[in-house]
Amino acid sequence: MSLLQIHPKAKGDNGELIRGITLPSATALNMIDMIGVGPFITIPLIIAAMGGPQAMIGWIVGALLVICDGLVWAELGAAMPNSGGSYRYLKTIYNPDSLGKLMAFLFIWQLTFSAPLSIASGCIGLASYANYLVPSLGEALASHDIRLTLPFLGEMKASIQLTVGTFVAMGVCVLAVFLLYRKITVVGKISEFLWVGVMLTILWIIGTGVTHFNGARAFDFPPNAFVLDSNFFNGLGAGMLVAIYDYWGYYNVCFFAGEVKEPGRVIPRAIIYSILAVAAIYIVMNISILGVIPWQEMSETAASDARKYIVSVFMERVYGTWAGSLVTVLIMWTAFASVFSLLLGYSRVPYAAALEGDYFKPFTRIHPEHRFPNVSLLVLGGVALLFCTLRLSDVIAALVVIRIIIQFLAQTVGVIVLRARKPEMERPFRMWLYPLPALLALAGFVYVLVMRNNFEKEIKYAVVILVIGIALFFIKALKNKGWPFGAK
Repeated sequence: MSLLQIHPKAKGDNGELIRGITLPSATALNMIDMIGVGPFITIPLIIAAMGGPQAMIGWIVGALLVICDGLVWAELGAAMPNSGGSYRYLKTIYNPDSLGKLMAFLFIWQLTFSAPLSIASGCIGLASYANYLVPSLGEALASHDIRLTLPFLGEMKASIQLTVGTFVAMGVCVLAVFLLYRKITVVGKISEFLWVGVMLTILWIIGTGVTHFNGARAFDFPPNAFVLDSNFFNGLGAGMLVAIYDYWGYYNVCFFAGEVKEPGRVIPRAIIYSILAVAAIYIVMNISILGVIPWQEMSETAASDARKYIVSVFMERVYGTWAGSLVTVLIMWTAFASVFSLLLGYSRVPYAAALEGDYFKPFTRIHPEHRFPNVSLLVLGGVALLFCTLRLSDVIAALVVIRIIIQFLAQTVGVIVLRARKPEMERPFRMWLYPLPALLALAGFVYVLVMRNNFEKEIKYAVVILVIGIALFFIKALKNKGWPFGAK
């Protein structure tokens, strides 16, 4: 049976989208979104940030944080089961006739940057692993630093890097758009093959680590590993930022909720199941790798090209060159699966906003035969193509900070606001231990924002995007005589 079971008579938003995604397929799509290239390239970064195998604390605390935030998404997704995700939630929470218009616009505005950044990170990561097979892909062709000085914020910098591998990353993006440019039934069959490949890759890596595990090596803590000083807490903040990036995707089902069957039951379960499964996979996989490669060696690779394909080095050390090459191909498969799932989910958001008049009208178009939002898919894919020229580390940090400030904080507070504003609203799923998970998620996101060395850099990017977005909203509202300049 296909992971994506289609029920043609079930309709989604405005009778246009098919409600055919069941619990197995929703969970699978979440998981292939979460298990992209991230965990395979960020292990050395977390080890270096925390200075030893105690970096596993970052993975564990990160998992607890996303479980708390997942319960926020689960309640909102079950209560508002239409495509659009945070766009729909923020608009409803903060009053669709007033402040909700601004919040919804800001979400779509930041999505213009964060969605392509997320997609591009998968493409860049895939190209990085391809560099293990073809070293010439890392050859630099051109690089340029863009510097801009702004009042109050000081200097801002973005680095553009063009290598042979950049064109591989761009080709991956084009291929994902091509495969998604068809009806949802075909997408489901493609998802099945991608999910199987992802699971085989993970099981092989974990199995290798477990059978060659050296406990003394894995838990070789340095003398100051658990000294609770500023270095520990700053390292934990940096490690959690990377962990959050690796876990993100558990909410993907909310963005195409208009195509989910029995959304009140399926959406919360898909979110919770995917978080628990992926958290277990990540923690076991990372401990297994630490049992083979000493953390000191792994930390040293954080600033070198070897970081880009650490798992390939791990498998080569155990079995030989053939294993390093094979796992590289499988990880590239996994990275592509994540890019595929990201594009599927995000392409539904501008479509949902445009249907309600909150985004540009061309985004309301759907393919006349295959019934999917083709304009939205092409635009997001095109912007991601441009972002493939950025450095991966910059992409990850900017993505996480922009999203936390403009989307996640407002949504986490919002679930409490909505309970107060609309207590009578039908909620098929209610957050466990309300409001504790929402408060813990809020505290965790703020911690990640400020408890890192040089955290101001990415916050500047988010502030600029936020200020420009607010200005554009008010210009648009003034022109159309909308809120707050005219009638509701």
